[in-house]
Formats: sequence, structure tokens, C-alpha cells
Amino acid sequence: MLDQATIICRCEEISYEEVAEVIRYGARTFDDVKRLTRCGMGPCQAKICMSLVAQVIHAETGRALPEIPLPRMRMPLSPIKLETLATNRTSFSAVKSVLDEVEPEEGMR
Repeated sequence: MLDQATIICRCEEISYEEVAEVIRYGARTFDDVKRLTRCGMGPCQAKICMSLVAQVIHAETGRALPEIPLPRMRMPLSPIKLETLATNRTSFSAVKSVLDEVEPEEGMR
């Protein structure tokens, strides 16, 4: 059972009480809650708090959990090396591959 002080979004430190308050003001979806509180906008991009916010919406409005729409997700941003910015290079890979971390063995190129 969640109480009023329970932290729903650890990234943005949003509590149950704050989520419940915006629901009382008319928020009905995760995206509504996100716009009003920044819940789900932290580094995890709502992976942790998505289901907890749905539970709060269910508890406060009585809507069935399957009727609560999932949030719209965006691709996570990828960091760019300062070297790329400093040299004004236009070709770089924004997609990081597991293979970027592997050192090729002798004779495997």
C-alpha cells in the first residue's frame, strides 16, 4: 500500500501526494501527470514509475488499469564526444554498439 509520502518517481523525487494532487486537478493519463509534475522525465524515462503512476490513477479515479494508456516514449539522447563538437566533424555515430567496447584480437580485422 502506498502512502502519501511514498516517492513514485525517484529520478524527479515526485511523491504519491503530488501525483494524486494533479489527478484531482484533472490529469487522467501518465502524459498529463508528466506534463504537470515532471514525473517520468528523469534518466530512467519512466521505466520505474510508469506502473506506480498507473496505480495512483487507478486508486484516485477508479479507472481500470488496462484502460489507462501507456505514456508516449522517446528515444533516449546519446552523448556526443567533445572532440566531435570541437573539430566540427559531421560524421559520427550516435548509436553506440556493444562492438565499440570490444578490442579486436590480432588478425580479426
